[in-house]
Amino acid sequence: MSGMDLIDRKIVAELMRDATLPVAQIADKVGLSQTPCWKRIQKLEASGILTGRVALADPARLGFGLTVFVGIEAPDHTADWREAFAKAVTAQPAIMEVYRMAGDMDYLLHVAVLDMAAFDALYKALTDAVPIKNVTSHFAMERMKFTTAYPVDTRNR
Repeated sequence: MSGMDLIDRKIVAELMRDATLPVAQIADKVGLSQTPCWKRIQKLEASGILTGRVALADPARLGFGLTVFVGIEAPDHTADWREAFAKAVTAQPAIMEVYRMAGDMDYLLHVAVLDMAAFDALYKALTDAVPIKNVTSHFAMERMKFTTAYPVDTRNR
């Protein structure tokens, strides 16, 4: 978090907790007046520290009853395969996150689907789109903790 002072960290922490807070409330919480606070928020956005402000939704209430973590083992590690794989996962809106990993699996996917039939369709579409050496699916039984707020240090050091 280079280039961020304590006030910037406090602003980021407040926005990660609730991005709907008016600037006046954020400014009050971090000890600034409105205009300098708004300028800092704009600077944090321009620098790419703040990447967006969104509403979070409950997947179950939207009908996404199945969360799956999918490990992918690539058949090779060529640029062509990586490009085809990136295209294939981007084309699937149910794939929420994709990480390139170190260790036994090459990629880890976080998938949110309606049910097993929807997952099966996604599985078939993905394996039809790109050759894959191995796919290992782990089905979540319960979401015990979920946050999008990183544990930013807001202590004065």
